[in-house]
Amino acid sequence: MARNVEADAVGIENLSICLALRRAVFVDEQGVDPAVDADGRDEECTQFLAWASGMPIGTARLRVVDGRGKAERVAVLDDYRGHGVGRTLMDVVEAGARARGLDTVFVHAQRAAVSFYARLGYAATGEEFDEAGIPHQAMQKRV
Repeated sequence: MARNVEADAVGIENLSICLALRRAVFVDEQGVDPAVDADGRDEECTQFLAWASGMPIGTARLRVVDGRGKAERVAVLDDYRGHGVGRTLMDVVEAGARARGLDTVFVHAQRAAVSFYARLGYAATGEEFDEAGIPHQAMQKRV
């Protein structure tokens, strides 16, 4: 289904596409309060988009926090999950972190996505916590 997926960093002019994907996944599908997603940090982050056949199907952003990269707002449209889109996005996020001289990327993984991140080499750190009403686990990886 997600053949010929491409992902790369995009400019701020594509932020509306990223926000629409995040709304579809986090707000519409998962019931997250839109104010939680709209944290005011998008312009300080590097935004990434994944495309298939010219259609945007996933997004993520990279923010530098305390000298480490933080992968945030990783969202893939439901019909494209399980087809390598998330892996493709994380590959470009990690490459973006390395390009900035960062050697570690961390993520606050939703409980349902912990095994996905573990397959990519991320290790759990600390205890599970609640974020936006959803159980999360902090995970990190040296890149």
